Amino acid sequence: MTIHAPVAAPAARRLLVTGADGFLGCSLVAALASAGLEKLVAADVREVPANRRLPGVEYRLLDVRDPALADAFAGIDTVVHLASIVTPGRDSSRALEYAVDVEGSRNVLQACLRHGVRHLVVSSSGAAYGYHADNPAWITEDCPLRGNEAFAYAHHKRLVEEMLAEARVRHPALRQTVLRIGTILGERVDNQITALFEKPRLLAVRGHASPFVFVWDEDVVGAIRHTIGGRGLPGCWNLAGDGALTVAQIAARLNKPVLALPAALLKAGLAAGHALGLTRYGPAQLDFLRYRPVLDNTALKSRFGYVPVRTSAQAFEGLVASRAARGNPLER
Repeated sequence: MTIHAPVAAPAARRLLVTGADGFLGCSLVAALASAGLEKLVAADVREVPANRRLPGVEYRLLDVRDPALADAFAGIDTVVHLASIVTPGRDSSRALEYAVDVEGSRNVLQACLRHGVRHLVVSSSGAAYGYHADNPAWITEDCPLRGNEAFAYAHHKRLVEEMLAEARVRHPALRQTVLRIGTILGERVDNQITALFEKPRLLAVRGHASPFVFVWDEDVVGAIRHTIGGRGLPGCWNLAGDGALTVAQIAARLNKPVLALPAALLKAGLAAGHALGLTRYGPAQLDFLRYRPVLDNTALKSRFGYVPVRTSAQAFEGLVASRAARGNPLER
Protein backbone atom coordinates (compact mmCIF):
# COMPACT_ATOMS: atom_id res chain seq x y z
CA MET A 1 0.00 0.00 0.00
CA THR A 2 1.35 3.39 -0.96
CA ILE A 3 2.14 5.83 1.83
CA HIS A 4 1.46 9.38 0.68
CA ALA A 5 4.02 12.12 1.20
CA PRO A 6 3.09 14.47 4.06
CA VAL A 7 0.77 17.26 3.02
CA ALA A 8 -0.53 19.82 5.47
CA ALA A 9 -4.14 19.24 6.48
CA PRO A 10 -6.60 22.03 5.63
CA ALA A 11 -7.24 24.45 8.46
CA ALA A 12 -9.80 23.14 10.94
CA ARG A 13 -13.35 24.42 10.69
CA ARG A 14 -15.27 21.90 12.80
CA LEU A 15 -13.11 20.70 15.66
CA LEU A 16 -13.56 18.34 18.62
CA VAL A 17 -11.22 18.19 21.63
CA THR A 18 -11.13 15.16 23.93
CA GLY A 19 -9.96 15.72 27.49
CA ALA A 20 -11.21 19.27 27.05
CA ASP A 21 -11.56 19.94 30.78
CA GLY A 22 -8.04 18.81 31.59
CA PHE A 23 -5.09 21.12 32.12
CA LEU A 24 -4.16 21.44 28.44
CA GLY A 25 -7.71 21.07 27.20
CA CYS A 26 -8.96 24.09 29.15
CA SER A 27 -6.19 26.28 27.76
CA LEU A 28 -6.71 25.07 24.20
CA VAL A 29 -10.49 25.51 24.27
CA ALA A 30 -10.10 29.01 25.71
CA ALA A 31 -7.67 29.89 22.91
CA LEU A 32 -9.98 28.51 20.22
CA ALA A 33 -13.28 29.84 21.55
CA SER A 34 -12.84 33.12 19.67
CA ALA A 35 -10.91 31.70 16.71
CA GLY A 36 -13.84 31.81 14.30
CA LEU A 37 -14.41 28.07 13.98
CA GLU A 38 -17.73 26.92 12.57
CA LYS A 39 -18.01 24.41 15.40
CA LEU A 40 -15.97 23.71 18.53
CA VAL A 41 -16.87 20.69 20.65
CA ALA A 42 -15.25 20.38 24.09
CA ALA A 43 -15.65 16.76 25.18
CA ASP A 44 -14.67 15.40 28.58
CA VAL A 45 -15.65 12.66 31.01
CA ARG A 46 -16.37 15.38 33.58
CA GLU A 47 -19.32 17.74 33.39
CA VAL A 48 -18.06 21.31 32.93
CA PRO A 49 -19.86 23.65 35.37
CA ALA A 50 -21.98 26.37 33.79
CA ASN A 51 -19.84 29.14 35.29
CA ARG A 52 -16.77 27.85 33.39
CA ARG A 53 -18.44 27.36 30.03
CA LEU A 54 -17.42 29.69 27.22
CA PRO A 55 -19.75 31.16 24.61
CA GLY A 56 -19.59 29.52 21.21
CA VAL A 57 -18.37 26.18 22.62
CA GLU A 58 -20.49 23.02 22.56
CA TYR A 59 -19.77 21.01 25.71
CA ARG A 60 -20.28 17.24 25.53
CA LEU A 61 -20.06 14.60 28.26
CA LEU A 62 -17.93 11.92 26.60
CA ASP A 63 -15.93 8.96 27.92
CA VAL A 64 -13.26 7.84 25.48
CA ARG A 65 -13.67 4.29 26.81
CA ASP A 66 -17.18 4.18 25.33
CA PRO A 67 -17.31 3.15 21.64
CA ALA A 68 -20.55 5.14 21.39
CA LEU A 69 -18.45 8.30 21.44
CA ALA A 70 -18.33 8.01 17.64
CA ASP A 71 -21.71 9.71 17.43
CA ALA A 72 -20.11 12.98 18.57
CA PHE A 73 -17.65 12.88 15.64
CA ALA A 74 -20.25 13.27 12.90
CA GLY A 75 -19.50 16.37 10.82
CA ILE A 76 -16.14 16.97 12.53
CA ASP A 77 -13.10 17.56 10.31
CA THR A 78 -10.38 17.83 12.99
CA VAL A 79 -9.93 16.02 16.32
CA VAL A 80 -7.42 16.96 19.02
CA HIS A 81 -7.06 13.95 21.30
CA LEU A 82 -5.77 15.00 24.72
CA ALA A 83 -7.64 12.56 26.99
CA SER A 84 -5.12 10.55 29.00
CA ILE A 85 -4.17 9.67 32.57
CA VAL A 86 -0.89 11.51 33.16
CA THR A 87 -0.88 11.59 36.97
CA PRO A 88 -2.77 8.58 38.34
CA GLY A 89 -4.73 9.02 41.55
CA ARG A 90 -4.23 6.79 44.55
CA ASP A 91 -7.27 4.71 43.61
CA SER A 92 -6.12 4.26 40.01
CA SER A 93 -5.11 0.92 38.52
CA ARG A 94 -3.07 -0.29 35.59
CA ALA A 95 -6.27 -1.66 34.03
CA LEU A 96 -8.01 1.72 34.26
CA GLU A 97 -5.03 3.54 32.82
CA TYR A 98 -4.83 1.08 29.91
CA ALA A 99 -8.56 1.42 29.27
CA VAL A 100 -8.32 5.21 29.06
CA ASP A 101 -4.97 5.62 27.36
CA VAL A 102 -4.92 2.71 24.89
CA GLU A 103 -8.50 1.54 24.40
CA GLY A 104 -9.73 5.13 24.55
CA SER A 105 -7.27 6.14 21.84
CA ARG A 106 -8.41 3.19 19.73
CA ASN A 107 -12.02 4.32 20.08
CA VAL A 108 -11.07 7.85 19.05
CA LEU A 109 -9.13 6.59 16.04
CA GLN A 110 -11.99 4.35 14.91
CA ALA A 111 -14.47 7.20 15.34
CA CYS A 112 -12.28 9.42 13.15
CA LEU A 113 -12.18 6.76 10.42
CA ARG A 114 -15.91 6.07 10.64
CA HIS A 115 -16.87 9.72 10.14
CA GLY A 116 -14.19 10.78 7.66
CA VAL A 117 -12.26 13.10 9.97
CA ARG A 118 -9.45 14.71 7.95
CA HIS A 119 -6.91 15.43 10.68
CA LEU A 120 -6.16 13.77 14.02
CA VAL A 121 -3.82 15.55 16.43
CA VAL A 122 -2.60 13.42 19.36
CA SER A 123 -0.73 14.49 22.48
CA SER A 124 1.90 11.80 22.97
CA SER A 125 4.98 12.10 25.17
CA GLY A 126 8.73 11.85 25.14
CA ALA A 127 8.10 9.00 27.59
CA ALA A 128 7.20 6.85 24.57
CA TYR A 129 10.92 6.59 23.84
CA GLY A 130 11.39 5.02 27.26
CA TYR A 131 13.85 5.40 30.10
CA HIS A 132 16.89 3.40 29.01
CA ALA A 133 20.60 3.46 29.77
CA ASP A 134 21.50 3.52 26.06
CA ASN A 135 19.27 6.47 25.16
CA PRO A 136 21.29 8.95 23.06
CA ALA A 137 22.18 12.26 24.66
CA TRP A 138 19.58 13.94 22.43
CA ILE A 139 16.67 11.92 21.09
CA THR A 140 15.37 12.66 17.60
CA GLU A 141 12.12 11.50 16.02
CA ASP A 142 13.80 8.63 14.19
CA CYS A 143 14.84 6.96 17.46
CA PRO A 144 12.84 3.82 18.28
CA LEU A 145 9.87 4.00 20.62
CA ARG A 146 10.65 1.47 23.35
CA GLY A 147 8.58 2.67 26.30
CA ASN A 148 8.98 0.68 29.53
CA GLU A 149 6.73 -2.12 30.75
CA ALA A 150 7.29 -0.92 34.33
CA PHE A 151 5.93 2.57 33.59
CA ALA A 152 2.27 2.45 32.61
CA TYR A 153 2.32 5.90 31.02
CA ALA A 154 5.44 5.25 28.92
CA HIS A 155 4.27 1.79 27.89
CA HIS A 156 0.81 2.98 26.95
CA LYS A 157 2.15 5.89 24.90
CA ARG A 158 4.29 3.45 22.96
CA LEU A 159 1.29 1.17 22.31
CA VAL A 160 -0.83 4.11 21.16
CA GLU A 161 1.89 5.29 18.80
CA GLU A 162 2.26 1.81 17.31
CA MET A 163 -1.51 1.78 16.73
CA LEU A 164 -1.33 5.18 15.06
CA ALA A 165 1.61 4.12 12.89
CA GLU A 166 -0.38 1.16 11.57
CA ALA A 167 -3.32 3.45 10.83
CA ARG A 168 -1.09 5.81 8.85
CA VAL A 169 -0.30 2.92 6.50
CA ARG A 170 -3.82 1.54 6.25
CA HIS A 171 -5.70 4.86 6.23
CA PRO A 172 -3.46 7.58 4.74
CA ALA A 173 -6.43 9.87 4.08
CA LEU A 174 -6.57 10.55 7.82
CA ARG A 175 -3.67 12.90 8.38
CA GLN A 176 -2.01 12.56 11.77
CA THR A 177 0.05 14.96 13.83
CA VAL A 178 1.62 13.31 16.87
CA LEU A 179 3.31 15.61 19.37
CA ARG A 180 5.84 13.92 21.66
CA ILE A 181 5.74 16.43 24.47
CA GLY A 182 8.45 17.06 27.05
CA THR A 183 7.80 17.96 30.69
CA ILE A 184 5.10 20.62 30.65
CA LEU A 185 5.43 23.61 32.96
CA GLY A 186 3.03 26.51 33.39
CA GLU A 187 1.63 28.92 35.90
CA ARG A 188 -0.94 26.39 37.13
CA VAL A 189 1.09 23.18 36.91
CA ASP A 190 1.26 21.00 40.01
CA ASN A 191 2.22 17.39 39.36
CA GLN A 192 4.68 14.65 40.29
CA ILE A 193 7.49 16.46 38.46
CA THR A 194 7.03 19.86 40.08
CA ALA A 195 6.72 18.03 43.41
CA LEU A 196 10.36 16.99 43.01
CA PHE A 197 11.38 20.66 43.02
CA GLU A 198 9.44 21.42 46.20
CA LYS A 199 11.64 19.19 48.35
CA PRO A 200 14.26 20.81 50.60
CA ARG A 201 16.86 18.74 48.74
CA LEU A 202 16.67 17.60 45.14
CA LEU A 203 17.07 13.88 44.69
CA ALA A 204 19.55 12.58 42.13
CA VAL A 205 21.22 9.33 41.20
CA ARG A 206 24.95 9.53 41.75
CA GLY A 207 26.84 9.67 38.46
CA HIS A 208 23.85 10.78 36.38
CA ALA A 209 23.17 14.36 35.28
CA SER A 210 19.54 13.43 34.50
CA PRO A 211 18.64 16.49 32.39
CA PHE A 212 15.07 17.75 32.07
CA VAL A 213 13.63 19.23 28.89
CA PHE A 214 10.73 21.57 29.63
CA VAL A 215 8.03 23.12 27.48
CA TRP A 216 5.77 25.98 28.56
CA ASP A 217 2.08 25.11 28.43
CA GLU A 218 1.36 28.03 26.10
CA ASP A 219 3.86 26.59 23.64
CA VAL A 220 1.99 23.27 23.62
CA VAL A 221 -1.22 25.15 22.83
CA GLY A 222 0.70 27.19 20.26
CA ALA A 223 2.00 24.09 18.49
CA ILE A 224 -1.50 22.59 18.37
CA ARG A 225 -2.95 25.83 16.98
CA HIS A 226 -0.13 25.88 14.42
CA THR A 227 -1.05 22.46 13.03
CA ILE A 228 -4.84 22.84 13.12
CA GLY A 229 -4.39 26.16 11.34
CA GLY A 230 -3.09 24.26 8.32
CA ARG A 231 0.55 25.28 8.78
CA GLY A 232 2.38 22.32 10.32
CA LEU A 233 3.12 19.17 8.34
CA PRO A 234 1.56 15.98 9.67
CA GLY A 235 4.02 13.58 11.27
CA CYS A 236 5.59 12.84 14.63
CA TRP A 237 7.36 15.73 16.32
CA ASN A 238 9.27 16.26 19.55
CA LEU A 239 7.76 19.24 21.35
CA ALA A 240 10.10 20.86 23.87
CA GLY A 241 11.84 24.14 24.50
CA ASP A 242 15.45 24.64 23.45
CA GLY A 243 18.10 23.19 25.73
CA ALA A 244 17.91 21.18 28.94
CA LEU A 245 18.58 21.64 32.65
CA THR A 246 20.38 19.11 34.81
CA VAL A 247 19.30 18.38 38.37
CA ALA A 248 22.39 20.23 39.59
CA GLN A 249 21.48 23.32 37.55
CA ILE A 250 17.91 23.27 38.84
CA ALA A 251 19.13 22.89 42.42
CA ALA A 252 21.53 25.80 42.02
CA ARG A 253 18.73 27.99 40.65
CA LEU A 254 16.56 27.13 43.65
CA ASN A 255 19.44 27.52 46.11
CA LYS A 256 18.94 23.96 47.30
CA PRO A 257 21.40 21.11 47.85
CA VAL A 258 21.38 17.92 45.80
CA LEU A 259 21.02 14.59 47.56
CA ALA A 260 22.92 12.28 45.19
CA LEU A 261 22.53 8.66 46.25
CA PRO A 262 24.06 5.50 44.78
CA ALA A 263 21.64 3.70 42.48
CA ALA A 264 21.58 0.55 44.64
CA LEU A 265 20.75 2.48 47.80
CA LEU A 266 18.06 4.52 46.11
CA LYS A 267 16.51 1.40 44.58
CA ALA A 268 16.37 -0.28 47.98
CA GLY A 269 14.85 2.83 49.57
CA LEU A 270 12.14 3.04 46.90
CA ALA A 271 11.35 -0.66 47.37
CA ALA A 272 11.02 -0.28 51.13
CA GLY A 273 8.94 2.91 50.91
CA HIS A 274 6.60 1.34 48.39
CA ALA A 275 6.17 -1.83 50.44
CA LEU A 276 5.31 0.24 53.53
CA GLY A 277 2.83 2.35 51.61
CA LEU A 278 4.87 5.50 52.14
CA THR A 279 5.12 6.19 48.41
CA ARG A 280 3.39 4.96 45.26
CA TYR A 281 6.75 4.91 43.53
CA GLY A 282 8.69 1.65 43.53
CA PRO A 283 12.19 0.56 42.49
CA ALA A 284 11.24 0.73 38.81
CA GLN A 285 11.09 4.52 39.14
CA LEU A 286 14.87 4.56 39.50
CA ASP A 287 15.21 4.53 35.72
CA PHE A 288 12.88 7.54 35.50
CA LEU A 289 15.29 9.45 37.73
CA ARG A 290 18.44 8.62 35.81
CA TYR A 291 17.53 7.89 32.16
CA ARG A 292 15.03 10.58 31.15
CA PRO A 293 14.78 11.03 27.36
CA VAL A 294 16.15 14.41 26.30
CA LEU A 295 14.18 15.63 23.29
CA ASP A 296 15.84 17.27 20.30
CA ASN A 297 13.41 19.86 18.85
CA THR A 298 15.33 20.60 15.63
CA ALA A 299 12.69 19.03 13.36
CA LEU A 300 9.90 20.85 15.20
CA LYS A 301 11.47 24.17 14.27
CA SER A 302 12.90 23.41 10.83
CA ARG A 303 10.25 21.11 9.32
CA PHE A 304 7.06 21.41 11.36
CA GLY A 305 7.58 25.16 11.46
CA TYR A 306 6.89 25.95 15.09
CA VAL A 307 9.51 27.67 17.27
CA PRO A 308 8.75 27.50 21.00
CA VAL A 309 8.59 30.93 22.58
CA ARG A 310 10.32 29.76 25.76
CA THR A 311 13.44 27.67 26.16
CA SER A 312 13.63 24.94 28.81
CA ALA A 313 15.39 27.38 31.12
CA GLN A 314 12.80 30.12 30.50
CA ALA A 315 9.96 27.68 31.13
CA PHE A 316 11.52 26.76 34.46
CA GLU A 317 11.94 30.43 35.32
CA GLY A 318 8.25 30.88 34.55
CA LEU A 319 7.38 28.13 37.03
CA VAL A 320 9.59 29.68 39.72
CA ALA A 321 8.05 33.11 39.18
CA SER A 322 4.48 31.80 39.24
CA ARG A 323 5.06 29.87 42.45
CA ALA A 324 6.52 32.96 44.10
CA ALA A 325 3.53 35.02 42.98
CA ARG A 326 1.17 32.43 44.46
CA GLY A 327 2.95 32.50 47.82
CA ASN A 328 4.31 28.97 47.40
CA PRO A 329 7.93 29.62 46.41
CA LEU A 330 10.22 26.88 45.18
CA GLU A 331 13.33 28.79 46.12
CA ARG A 332 14.95 28.58 49.54
